[in-house]
Order: sequence, then structure tokens, then C-alpha cells
Amino acid sequence: MYQLYYFPLNASMAPHFILEELGESFELVKVDRKSNGQKSAEYLALNPLGRIPTLIDKENGQEDLVIFESAAICIHLAESHPSSQLIPKVGERDRAKFFQWMMYLTNTVQAELMVYFYPEKYGVDSKAATDILNSQEQKITAMFALLDKELVNRDFLIGDNLTACDYFLFMLAIWADELKKPPLAFENLSRYLCQLAKRDAIIKTCRTEKFSLKDYL
Repeated sequence: MYQLYYFPLNASMAPHFILEELGESFELVKVDRKSNGQKSAEYLALNPLGRIPTLIDKENGQEDLVIFESAAICIHLAESHPSSQLIPKVGERDRAKFFQWMMYLTNTVQAELMVYFYPEKYGVDSKAATDILNSQEQKITAMFALLDKELVNRDFLIGDNLTACDYFLFMLAIWADELKKPPLAFENLSRYLCQLAKRDAIIKTCRTEKFSLKDYL
């Protein structure tokens, strides 16, 4: 049994996709960002960073395992259910590629998107914020161009099977859908994303989180 502390369209979305894909029993616990619920004493006792998401893995007969950081949660879920093939097995060559792309997605693409969305956190004036937005948009567009190139004649980011990286990338693509050149504007990324959007896990998650997939149809 899992509990996922989430907020719609936040970094909890990738773990939400994976929980739906696994078909395991889980409970969604909404953390109201609009009222700074992630900064409440109750939530900080679980996740001292005060960020979303947090996963509680209620293992039978063991103390609850509490995990934060979206990518770490995705990896834990994939590792905990090896039959899902959401992460290559130890010893397989694609395993190194899995970690390469997961680290790229979270440490580079997600990190740069955070700067794009929250330039005011850098204590800049409105003109500087505009400059940051323009610079970040160029950086992020180049990152999606790299991913588009990687997906030439490919159905998945790694090997021949769906992995947690694909769900993580789909989440980031949703976040970036209002860029001047969004992920759907790239030929290979568009084909790839539209194919992923047909999966039941994505359909169910987006229905719950109230995100329309009409652009992916």
C-alpha cells in the first residue's frame, strides 16, 4: 500500500503515472499548495524540504518508508516492482542509460524549468526577470531538441520498453506546453508523446488531476 502526497500537475505527476501503471493499491493525499500546505508542521514532519511529492511505502510488518524527491520515488517504485520492467535490471546495458536520462530529466530539464517558472526567487527586478525567461526558454527548447533527436525512430527513451523515464519526460512535457516551441512542436517528441498519451495510466492520472489530453489526440 502506498500513499502519495500530491498536488495536481506538480512533480508528483510522474509518480502518479507510475502508480497507475503498476496497478498497485495506493491513496492520493492532496497537499494544498494554494494555502502552503507543504509548509505545514504535519507535512514538514514527513518531508523537511517542504516540497511535493512525498511517498509513504507501507510495507507489511515494517516501519513505513518515507521518500521525497520525484525522481527518487519513481526509481523506488520501479525497483520495487521488477516485473513491470520500468527500470532495466542490474547488469543490463540499458540500466546505465536509464540513470543517465533520469538524471538529465530531473537535474537539468526540471531544474531549468523551475528557474523559468520562478525567476522572482532570484531577487531580480521585472526587466531582469524577463531576460531570465527569454534565456531559460532558449535553454529548455534546446534540451527538448536534444530529446527529439534521441527519439528518432524510437518508441521509448531507453531500449524497447517503457520505463519510468518516459513517464517523467511526459510530465515535463506537460509543464513546457506553453513555450513558444513546445514539445509537441517537435516531430519525434510529438509522435512519442501522443503515443504515450494513449496509455491507461496517463489517461487515468490526467483525468484525476484535471489535465486535458486533447492536444495529444
